[in-house]
Amino acid sequence: MDESVMASFWGPVTSTTELCEANYTHSSYIAEFYNTISNVPGILLALIGIINAVRQGFEKRFSALHLFNMILAVGSMLFHATLQLVWQQSDETPMVWEILLYMYVLYSPDWHYRSTMPTFMVLYGATFAVLHYFLRFGVVFKLHYIGLSLLCLPRMYKYYIQTKDHAAKRIAKLYVATLLLASVCWVVDRALCKKMTGWYINPQGHAWWHVLMGFNSYFANTFLMFCRAQQRGWNPCIEKMFGFLPYVKISKPEKKD
Repeated sequence: MDESVMASFWGPVTSTTELCEANYTHSSYIAEFYNTISNVPGILLALIGIINAVRQGFEKRFSALHLFNMILAVGSMLFHATLQLVWQQSDETPMVWEILLYMYVLYSPDWHYRSTMPTFMVLYGATFAVLHYFLRFGVVFKLHYIGLSLLCLPRMYKYYIQTKDHAAKRIAKLYVATLLLASVCWVVDRALCKKMTGWYINPQGHAWWHVLMGFNSYFANTFLMFCRAQQRGWNPCIEKMFGFLPYVKISKPEKKD
């Protein structure tokens, strides 16, 4: 198919960001092929997380965490497949909503005024969505997201040092390792894009960012589920699915008559 015809299926690019991947090289329906399909592992991992959370009776907040991971991955697929501004925002806005939910899960056990935190989070998330739609944040969005993420780190570290289970601590280490490795892929993809476009094989750093962040989100959720199960006295332990994928197995005490 002629390249001009392929590139015209979704119309002109309207997104404010384009990544280091040539457009419409594999399909007339997918602008950035590798950046699109690299979200599939995140969707599958989120589905596994939802099934485990529901099957074992975890609180709904953990199903919501995995569901937001899935929504975020789907939004990212739509953005990279179309490079349209509306789908770019369907990727970026859920990122903020998701980090707000993480903040709620992390801090709510010690929050004495139970209704104030979720009310504030909902209003904050809704306000951001409206402002982002009209003002189309660029660098401000990235700085804002990094700032919210940094607010989660002190409580994550507190949970880590309070956890004695070695398998659970290993999941926390995998969370940090995948985050650092994904960040390196993202930075290299952005910084060396002009050079990489001339290489025979593009290493697709942003696609690897998607894959690694899919695992990163799964590890974060799994570690938090373990910590919450400990708080509730559900005797959690770490098991392996398919021989390699960790998940939390709990044993709730029987209710006394």
